[in-house]
Amino acid sequence: MSLSSEIFKTVDAIPQAYWHSVNCCTNIYYSPEFLKAFELANTGIEFNYIFILKNKKAIAFANTQIVTIGIETITKNITITSEKIRRAVNNMFCNNEIRVLFCGNVFLSGEYGTFIKDDEDKVETFKAIAEGVRLLSKSSKRLMAVFVKDFKNESLAITNHLEAYDYVAMQVEPNMIIKLQPEWHSFEDYTNALKSKYRVKANRADAKSETLHVKLFSQEAIEVYKDALQELYQNTIDNADFNAQILNLETYIHLKKTFKDQFIVKGYFLEEKLVGFLSAMQNDTHLDAHFIGIDYSYNKEFAIYPRILNDYVRLGIETKSTQINLGRTASEIKSTLGAEPEALTCYCKHKRYLPNQILKPFIKNVQIKSFKQHSVFK
Repeated sequence: MSLSSEIFKTVDAIPQAYWHSVNCCTNIYYSPEFLKAFELANTGIEFNYIFILKNKKAIAFANTQIVTIGIETITKNITITSEKIRRAVNNMFCNNEIRVLFCGNVFLSGEYGTFIKDDEDKVETFKAIAEGVRLLSKSSKRLMAVFVKDFKNESLAITNHLEAYDYVAMQVEPNMIIKLQPEWHSFEDYTNALKSKYRVKANRADAKSETLHVKLFSQEAIEVYKDALQELYQNTIDNADFNAQILNLETYIHLKKTFKDQFIVKGYFLEEKLVGFLSAMQNDTHLDAHFIGIDYSYNKEFAIYPRILNDYVRLGIETKSTQINLGRTASEIKSTLGAEPEALTCYCKHKRYLPNQILKPFIKNVQIKSFKQHSVFK
């Protein structure tokens, strides 16, 4: 089987026939319209799209971005068993910014970076994607590292072949998933299914946030409040353990324009002041939480974050979704709503051989934060 790769710098350059052939667009996250929104708004990122061809027909797709990250952003917030290793890694990268090639969507948490057509040899095709990523990294100037992201456990039999390309696997924080029951037709149905302690907690969040006025944002509203949304989002980034890249929320204007009701943005107002927002994408039967933003000076008094989490559950029920992906971070709090962890594995490597051998033990030393998983349903 002879497979080759073709790399495109923009979505617009990709032949329509390739999308039809791979047949990946039923999943919004692989659609050219979705990818284009990010490309248009985030001009500081270098986007590349890899297609794998068999007999000149596209059979697989990989989405990549080259971003610049401060090395301390990576090392300061991850648990490393040896402080000596942390210092060595910081020094290896000269405590500086590094250019990293991400295969996967740097703005999404989950397996949304590679797509292989049904009935194709998954292992051989995935190896061809790895080869495409290698060629792209080889041609990219000043690139320091490559990161292939977010694979579920059931994919590891395929993706572990990356180790033959000198990548090292690392577990990252899990996605927190709420499975919705078909008999939940309202938020009250959901809270009735909770044990008393967790029902009280959910209701308290609603009571404390009662003063807030919640508004569903149209495209025009996103445009009007874009700067305020960006500022609130930046607050959550500053609070996060790790964030590879900051999204320009101009992206949301494009997403709303294209996906209409499937892309949801809600603003939380205290009188006239925007103090929080949530965003979400309805992707077939799944509701996926996207970024949120919070004014933390009001968060404790008005329970903005707990209310946002409650409202994700409401949205999931309203949209008749089968599950809600609440994303990474704040895993324990999300588990108090009934979310369960979905393990994710990433692979990374230094572009040069010798530093990569030094990097490998560091990656093997990385530990994800443990958290208490709550059992909330009766």
